[in-house]
Amino acid sequence: MKTVQERLKLLPAACLLMICGQLQAAEVELDPSDWGIEEGKECVKCHTKTSAGLAEQWRQSRHAEVGMNCLDCHQADASDVDAIQHEGFTIATIVSPKDCGRCHVNETEQNSSSVHANAVSLITDRMPVMAANLGGKAIIDAGCAQCHGSEVKVKGDGTLDTATWPNSGIGRINPDGSKGSCSSCHGRHAFSKAQARDPSSCMRCHSGPDSPDRAIYEASKHGMAYFAHKEKMNLDSDSWIAGKDYVSAPTCVTCHMGAAGKLPTNHDVGMRNAWNLNTPVSEKQYLVIYEDGDKSEIPASQPVPDRGTEHTKIDGSLGKVKVVVPPDRRRKAMRMVCLECHGKNFATSFMDQFDSVVDLYNEKFGKPAQSIMLDLYDKGLLTPAPFDEPIEFTYWELWHDEGARARHGAAMASPNHTWWEGIYLVSRNFYSKFLPQVRAVAGDEADALISRYVTDVKEHHGWLDNPEKGNPILGYGTRKSGDD
Repeated sequence: MKTVQERLKLLPAACLLMICGQLQAAEVELDPSDWGIEEGKECVKCHTKTSAGLAEQWRQSRHAEVGMNCLDCHQADASDVDAIQHEGFTIATIVSPKDCGRCHVNETEQNSSSVHANAVSLITDRMPVMAANLGGKAIIDAGCAQCHGSEVKVKGDGTLDTATWPNSGIGRINPDGSKGSCSSCHGRHAFSKAQARDPSSCMRCHSGPDSPDRAIYEASKHGMAYFAHKEKMNLDSDSWIAGKDYVSAPTCVTCHMGAAGKLPTNHDVGMRNAWNLNTPVSEKQYLVIYEDGDKSEIPASQPVPDRGTEHTKIDGSLGKVKVVVPPDRRRKAMRMVCLECHGKNFATSFMDQFDSVVDLYNEKFGKPAQSIMLDLYDKGLLTPAPFDEPIEFTYWELWHDEGARARHGAAMASPNHTWWEGIYLVSRNFYSKFLPQVRAVAGDEADALISRYVTDVKEHHGWLDNPEKGNPILGYGTRKSGDD
């Protein structure tokens, strides 16, 4: 009998394309006669005076071109939780994915269960024990929630709680129950395709220690090509297929969402990710797709459910499994993008180099450091409270900042971030800060702990006992006694 993993490898290519998206989810063609609520023309007149820039953005948009106006998007029913009366009209301030989904059906369905749409739940436990304790609620509202999204609260009079709004975080939980914010990438009120396709749209949040992709992309060969040839990228095109509509460079959207060859576009940015690169130890990920369209990821070390069985989702509810996509199929989808500009051997070899960096990080630093920290907690040598002791900050930065930077650098072709901004900093702080802090915390138990997880693993740490010739600290080569 075949194992689950063996059965999953038999998924045909057609299934790969199915799970990665429908055929080119093109912009919906709207008949202007079906749109343009008459009363909405009054909104335009008024906002032309009070919010001239906003009104002009709308005039230049595709929405205006097909005859849609303010009320087509902002109209609300009096029973809606966030409905307010505004100049004689019943409206909702927030235009949610549920509203956009009246026309953009495929895009809304794809995004609704994506890692973006679930960005709030992904850090629900992290915010109270880090941002709130080290900073405060104001930091969560103006910092974390502005990228991940807030849970927008509605006051008794229908107005929005200022602690949770304004907010265009990618995983915003809207008053109507929907998750996500289309304007996070497309920007209101132009809702521009070009803006969403430009790397700067992603860089708004994917920058800094926890998501270093901005600096990595800008330093990569891909980023260099993009900024040198941006005018050739055809960002405004209705069709935007790599290798057909543009050939100069890939952007974030190209690799994680865009169409390439036979691979269709998809508004779920995580579909093609074989690895989780933002965890203490990286694991390859199985993608579970449920019959209701929801998705969840399962690390390769955990049991993989069979199709047709019930499985616990991210929110704790049970869902019936429709299909399970193994990591190699997700990798195949990503490689299909590469093949529009690179040969098969080039793309495969690059992926192999990337995997090797992740494996090195895991085995040499990630797993030993994690095991040591778990032992310190188990032995009661660290308090349960996070971030109240120096070693906790050192460990956090090892995997969350420097370790993530190294892994992302290898994934996105930035050798500087893979080494000098990544593994070099990981190794420097592992040997010169983390291990000395372990000795200070563990006392008499430190030698046994470090030997078990570090020095006894000769494959990675044997150099400590048998250093190579030469000493780069003194220059390239060791100065001999008596040299001038």
